[in-house]
Amino acid sequence: MKDIEIAQQAELWPINKVAQDAGIPLEKIEPYGHFKAKIDLPLNVKRVPKRSGKLILVTAVSPTPAGEGKSTITIGLGDALKAAGKKTMIALREPSMGPVMGAKGGATGGGFAQVLPMEDINLHFTGDMHALTSANNTLAALIDNHIYQGNELNIDPRRVVWKRALDINDRALRNIVIGLGGTTSGIVRQDGFDITVASELMAVLCLATDIEDLKERIAKILVGYTYDGQAVTVGDLQVQGAITTILKDALKPNLVQTLEHTPTLVHGGPFANIAHGCNSVLATKTALELADYTVTEAGFGSDLGAEKFLDIKTPVLGKTPDTIVIVATVRALKMNGGLSKNELNEENIAALKAGYSNLARHIHSMQRYGVPVVVAINRFVTDTDQELDCLQELCRTQGVVAQLANVWEQGGAGAQKLAQAVIASCDEKSEFTPLYSQKMTLAEKITTIVTQIYGGSDVVYAPKARKQLKEFAKHGWDQLPVCMAKTQYSFSDDPKLLGAPQGFSIHVREFVPKLGAGFIVALTGNVLTMPGLPAKPAADQINIDYLGKISGLF
Repeated sequence: MKDIEIAQQAELWPINKVAQDAGIPLEKIEPYGHFKAKIDLPLNVKRVPKRSGKLILVTAVSPTPAGEGKSTITIGLGDALKAAGKKTMIALREPSMGPVMGAKGGATGGGFAQVLPMEDINLHFTGDMHALTSANNTLAALIDNHIYQGNELNIDPRRVVWKRALDINDRALRNIVIGLGGTTSGIVRQDGFDITVASELMAVLCLATDIEDLKERIAKILVGYTYDGQAVTVGDLQVQGAITTILKDALKPNLVQTLEHTPTLVHGGPFANIAHGCNSVLATKTALELADYTVTEAGFGSDLGAEKFLDIKTPVLGKTPDTIVIVATVRALKMNGGLSKNELNEENIAALKAGYSNLARHIHSMQRYGVPVVVAINRFVTDTDQELDCLQELCRTQGVVAQLANVWEQGGAGAQKLAQAVIASCDEKSEFTPLYSQKMTLAEKITTIVTQIYGGSDVVYAPKARKQLKEFAKHGWDQLPVCMAKTQYSFSDDPKLLGAPQGFSIHVREFVPKLGAGFIVALTGNVLTMPGLPAKPAADQINIDYLGKISGLF
């Protein structure tokens, strides 16, 4: 049975019942239909006795076309913890419509480990993406209007860094020219679009702790430079109030449920290969306040999403993970070991052992933070017992517990052993150690990430990036964390370099200051902030009948 068919046959609880089960006062619930709602913050929930919820971060090996199922494992683990009698909540990112209509598909799990209503979540949901898109483009319009109406701030149109946004993959909009059509149509200048989830407003929304913090962060956003090279911010334009107003409802976390009725917060959706890849601080804090165990995930492999969760999000969240779960599959490791996708259905122990180097590096990188690590082996029907035994033994040799999970087919029941391993791991003593100090220079931070997380040897900077390093140091921006924009498919910046390469260089072509979010983005390789659609996009398979029933969504 297909994912969407399983979802459509599920019996959902009314959202008020989900809220009550989670301990959310009904006066704090703003329903969006019968099965989804926003939570009006702050909750001010009195927990008696006061307890500190456990935080479980789910990450993965480097993704491959073979599939890893990180979201599916996250959801199944949450259901398994709930079934084990633990008060549990799950915190996930919102899907972007770009991948939904493109190649990757949705982000609500799969099989019998899904969050629902999956069609709503993967499409318009509660309108957060639309609000972010509107806020982003309102700011763009205000910048161009300021220049057109006399340019009191002396903004250089050639150095406007704020781009427009759209939540769909559209390569034709990466580079455009605006203002054509004569003197009444604005100032002619080069511009471009980012996908909405790459917008700084998305990062700001996900890192804000309340509406005042959101407004203060928006005011700090860099929009461009003056003719004499001075930075111009949203605060200089004095429009932070208007932009914040557009986002007032989008700031509130969204409540939904799994197939097994585990309360789930789905809120915020920055990409991990071009942004920081974590759901909102507000959603995670809300789950920690309400539950004994919060299961959350970070985008793509641990070298991207988890590193950014640990170095960018946790300082704002004020809570570090009690356990890190790394999702791996036999198929993905065999592909990292040199097999093509059409060779993965056959048993190949040699390729599995060769590809294990990828998982081994992810384990080592996460252990660097001083947090216990558990490996979740997401079982596929084509995996043989010999391959699974081999993978578990390889993990044991590295001193890490590895448990099989079959949540796609069995839901929470397929992750019972994994849940017990995670519970035990959360009780282990740990001492979180940040990867780098904020006082280090940008170059020192990047070198630390490259050598200690990626396994590379050095960093090569393009002339523009070198010039920016000096410029940012003068502004004091080098004290900010680094957000690496890098391919998700490899530890290096070459997507074809699989496994665990060594001795490679990371090439930084330029930096993008995200002052509102509070980090500097380092663009490497050919990572694009506006993806394109594939030759056969997922949109080709999506349809709706006369009754409104959707098909082809996954």
